Amino acid sequence: MNGKIGAARRPIFLFYDVRFPLLNHLRLFAFICGCIALVSAAAAQPVSVVDDRGRTVTLAAPAQRIVTLAPHLTELAFAAGAGSKLAGVASYSDFPLEAGKLPQVGDAARVNLEGVLALKPGLVLAWRSGNQAGDIERLERLGRAVFVTEPARLPDIPRLLRAIGALAGTSSEAQRAASAFEREMQVLRARFGAAPKVRVFYEVWHRPLITVNGAHMISDVIALCGGENVFASAPQLTPTVSPEAVAAARPDVILGGSRASGREAFFREWGDAGMAVLRGVPAFYVDPDFIQRQTPRILEGARAVCAHLEKVRNSRQGAK
Repeated sequence: MNGKIGAARRPIFLFYDVRFPLLNHLRLFAFICGCIALVSAAAAQPVSVVDDRGRTVTLAAPAQRIVTLAPHLTELAFAAGAGSKLAGVASYSDFPLEAGKLPQVGDAARVNLEGVLALKPGLVLAWRSGNQAGDIERLERLGRAVFVTEPARLPDIPRLLRAIGALAGTSSEAQRAASAFEREMQVLRARFGAAPKVRVFYEVWHRPLITVNGAHMISDVIALCGGENVFASAPQLTPTVSPEAVAAARPDVILGGSRASGREAFFREWGDAGMAVLRGVPAFYVDPDFIQRQTPRILEGARAVCAHLEKVRNSRQGAK
């Protein structure tokens, strides 16, 4: 009996040994140092991602200082977990609130190249159709890594979140954000994608009257909600149209609203004499920040669009 008890009480070699407190601390210190070394080694690994020009952008290690050249890229960087690594942003980068506190380097069309270089970024995020090609080329000639994006479809948003996360070393957070976006898209598609079609005219700008064609991400949102863009076949991405052309397209509903005018102006403009040919068509305002920026917030715009199209469907049922 005593032998068994004595054997049971013999110290077992574990990480923590009550007999040697100093040794325990040394082991713990060595363990922590090892973890830090592993993390540091992982962070120092080269990373390569193909951008929307088809070019491979390679960094010796994940970028610690990033500059964005368009407001939606600022939002994408924050959503991908890289907000703390932003050294400078484009003008009008107003979301999230922290973005407004960062140095600005000009708008999408006119970049302050000297300002960008002064921030010493390890990575620049650019917009292919929004930034000047010459500005991008000059930054690359001056030794800056530029990742050029062109988000055109809803699936491009989670794809770019993952790409930015890889380049910034924030893949875990980027993956969570991308997966959440994809799940919400599937929920909306399952609920509304097969609903009775609603013909939609979407207004980007009022004077002149500008809309989008089927290649635009806003058209993706309309389709996600079971809508049909009446100008999907237009040759230009953002064509200018007349009220008469809109009336001839026979929309069931008008959606939109520009950032400059706001909600009240939207309803006033669609009720004035110039839009008499469309006076019987219901109009719903959609906050442009939630649908005209290629960021995860576009799902907020999608939820609003889906709700508006449901109102149209319900009104049809009530009229029968």
